[in-house]
Amino acid sequence: MPRVEARARALSPLEDAYHWILTRTWPHFFATVTVAFVLVNALFAGVYSLESGAIRNADGFADRFFFSVQTLGTIGYGVMVPATHLANVVVSVESLVGLLFTALVTGLTFARFARPTARILFSEKAVIGPRDGVPHLMFRVANFRRNRMAEATLHALLLVTEKTLEGDVVGRPHSLPLVMSTNHLFSHSWTALHRIDEKSPFFGDGALESLRSRGVEIYLTLTGVDETLAQTIHARVRYTIDDIVQNARFADILRVRPDGTRVIDYERFHDIEALDAT
Repeated sequence: MPRVEARARALSPLEDAYHWILTRTWPHFFATVTVAFVLVNALFAGVYSLESGAIRNADGFADRFFFSVQTLGTIGYGVMVPATHLANVVVSVESLVGLLFTALVTGLTFARFARPTARILFSEKAVIGPRDGVPHLMFRVANFRRNRMAEATLHALLLVTEKTLEGDVVGRPHSLPLVMSTNHLFSHSWTALHRIDEKSPFFGDGALESLRSRGVEIYLTLTGVDETLAQTIHARVRYTIDDIVQNARFADILRVRPDGTRVIDYERFHDIEALDAT
């Protein structure tokens, strides 16, 4: 997807923290949890430092920090213990914070693991070539998991930059019909076809140049039910007119062994073969 820069709307992570956490990468997520863990313990170590002798056998800030770690994690080795009434109150508060912190991090980690994800592979390019004697715009899609996707549905959309009668420049979506938009048992590869006839925006000489001048983009969206997860998953990809190769076909990636085994060669998934000009 193209990068979008939004001005005059700085969405802080605290405004939508749950969504912000779920959309982070795993390294970023664990880094965030680690920073939060260190800050919480540093805060409580600072509170313990407000009263001299609050923690027995603690000689400095580092000792108080590790005492906070033990308290937050309910470890309790017993070498350092609260020695004053204030320290016991703070320990009680930190114990409650520790329970909430553990529950929060556990819930967020589970939510990230339980969130359904798709392993859908889209071809890097689209091609225009004949199919049964008629030119078609073709996209290749593959289910990269070794399972099946039920009721897989593919939608193609043209986003066209147009100018209204009032002179406003807007992006208008137009549906791009596919020959077959639903694959009931999507397990391997799927070549989606758009028939280029009189009703197609790709019909006629100079059609691609006209679409390019209008800033046309093509969006494919795939949705379906992962039979392993029993959940709906989705994936999408964006193509520009420059991503379309004319008079070409996708390289064959399927072969069948004598025993009936189907072999899918994903190393050639993105390969394109030029057709002889006629």
